[in-house]
Amino acid sequence: MDTTTKPLARTPLYNLHLELGAKMVPFAGYEMPVQYPTGVLKEHAHTRTQAGLFDVSHMGQVRLGGADAAAVLESLVPVDIVGLPVGMQRYAMFTNEQGGILDDIMVSNGGDHLFVVVNAACKEQDIAHLHTHLSDRCDITVLGDRALLALQGPAAAAVMARLAPQTAAMIFMNTGRVTLAGAECFISRSGYTGEDGFEISVPNDKAEDVARLLLAQPEVAPIGLGARDSLRLEAGLCLYGHDMDATTTPVEASLGWALSKARRADGARPGGYPGADIILRQLAEGVQRKRVGLLVKDRMPVREGAELADGNGRIIGKVTSGGFGPTVGGPVAMGYLESSLASPGTALNAIVRGKPIAVEVANTPFIPQRYYRG
Repeated sequence: MDTTTKPLARTPLYNLHLELGAKMVPFAGYEMPVQYPTGVLKEHAHTRTQAGLFDVSHMGQVRLGGADAAAVLESLVPVDIVGLPVGMQRYAMFTNEQGGILDDIMVSNGGDHLFVVVNAACKEQDIAHLHTHLSDRCDITVLGDRALLALQGPAAAAVMARLAPQTAAMIFMNTGRVTLAGAECFISRSGYTGEDGFEISVPNDKAEDVARLLLAQPEVAPIGLGARDSLRLEAGLCLYGHDMDATTTPVEASLGWALSKARRADGARPGGYPGADIILRQLAEGVQRKRVGLLVKDRMPVREGAELADGNGRIIGKVTSGGFGPTVGGPVAMGYLESSLASPGTALNAIVRGKPIAVEVANTPFIPQRYYRG
C-alpha cells in the first residue's frame, strides 16, 4: 500500500504568517493560518467592526479566453454568463448529470476573457472538468502565478479608497484593476464574510508587499481560517464539501436565488447544462429536503454531523455546519431537513452526545449582510 503523502503546499505569504505568529494547520493541501496570537474571537470581532486581511491564495484562479468563452462556460453552469456585464462578477456552480454541485465558483467578465475563482479543495478536479468539456472551445489558463487576498469589514472601503481612490466608485460584485505596492491587481468588491470588502488577485512575487501595505493601515489586522469559518457561518454562506456537495442540488441547498432567470424553463436560454432537467423540475415541483438555518436554544454548540429530530424523536435531518456565532452571541448551525419541517420557527432537537438539544429553524443570514450596493 502506498503510504506516501503529498507534501503540503505553501502560499506566497507563508513566511509572513510565521512572522505574525500564526498557528499553521493543514487545509486543502496547504499550510494555512488558522489563527494569530489575538485568537479567533477577537479576529472575528475585528472583521465585523474594522477590517480583516485573509490569505486565500490556496483558491484556484483560471482565465478563460476566446470570443465564445461566456457561451461555452454556460454549458457547465445554471447561471447567466452571456448576459454578465463587463466589470461584473457573478456567483455560479458546476453541476453534474444528477444536478449535484461539483463546486461553487465566482465568474468575472474581464472584457476579452472570463476570470474564474474555484475552491481550493476542488481546484484540481475543477480544472480537469474545464479541460474535459471546454478545451476545444476556449483557451484555459491556470493562473498559478497569482495570490489572492481578501480585505473584509466595514472599514475595508476606507482603506481601499486611501490606497486606490478609484475603488470608491465600486459597488458589490463590481470588478476592476488597481495598482497596489507597485503591483497590478485585479479586484472585486465581494467576499465570504457577509461584510463589505474586496478580493484582490496579485502576482505571487508582489503578494507580500501588498499584504504588508494593507496590514500597515491602522484598521487592518490579519485573520485566520478559524474566524473565516465563524464569519461565513453567521452570514449563512455555504462551505463546499459540508453544506453542499455532488449529492446536493442547488434547489436543495436553498441556492435558487443564484439560478439565473435566463437559464430557467421560461428563460431565454433554458437548461443546457449538466443535470438541468432535474434542477428545473425541482424548481417547479419543490424538493423533499432543503438547507436551513438553525438557532440553538442552549449554550452548547451543535456541530457538523449531529442528527436532527422532530418532537417525536424521529430523525429528519442532519447538521452540516455549526459553531459559536460571536456576533450572534450564541451557537448557530445550518443543516438539511425534510422540507415539510423547514419553515422558520419550527422547533426541533439536535442530538449531541446522545442528548437532545433544542434548536429552532431560522432564516439566514443570522446577521444582516452589509454588502455595499450603492
